[in-house]
Amino acid sequence: MITPWPAIAAWLLAVSTAVALATAAPSDTSVMGRLPSFMARTLNHQAITVPGGLPAERTLALITFRSTQRAHIEGWIQGLNLRADPSIAWMRMPILHDPGNPDARGAIETRLLRHYPEGAERDRLLPVFTDRQRFVRSAGLDGTDQVYAVVINRDGEVLARAAGAFDADKAMSLRETLLKRGFY
Repeated sequence: MITPWPAIAAWLLAVSTAVALATAAPSDTSVMGRLPSFMARTLNHQAITVPGGLPAERTLALITFRSTQRAHIEGWIQGLNLRADPSIAWMRMPILHDPGNPDARGAIETRLLRHYPEGAERDRLLPVFTDRQRFVRSAGLDGTDQVYAVVINRDGEVLARAAGAFDADKAMSLRETLLKRGFY
C-alpha cells in the first residue's frame, strides 16, 4: 500500500510557495511610487495638504524641476485641453530646492508670481519646497531631467505616469486612469 504523505507534502509545499510568492510580489504602489506627504500653499496662498487635500480622488500633477521645463508642461496642458476640461482635476507642481528659510522661499514665490499673473493659474500652481532627490525616489520618478504628468490619488499612490514632452498616446492612457471610477 502506498502512503499518500509524500503527495500531500508536495502539494502543501507547492501551495505554501505560491502563497509566499503572492505576498512577496511588489504592489502597484511600490512599483509606481507614492507621493510623500507634505503641506504646501498655492500661489494664491491656499494651504493644501498633499495628498489628502488634493482637489479630487484622482488628480493630475504636472511636475517640473527647472524653469526651463515650463514649455513641456504647457504642452501637456494644451494637449489634454486642461483649461477647458472641468472633468480633470490638475495642478502644476514645481519641485524646488528648499533654501531653508522663509525669506528665500518668499523670493522664489515672488518670481513665480511674475510668471503666473492670472488668478486661475495661481490657484493651480503648488510650489513644493523639498529635497528633490528624496521626492524623486519616493514618487518613483526617473530623475529631474524631464517633466512628469502623474496621476495620484488622495492616498498619495501614483496610479499612472508619463515622462517628457506631451504625447497623444500617453495622454490617452493618463485620461483613462484619471476618469476611471471605482476600484480595479
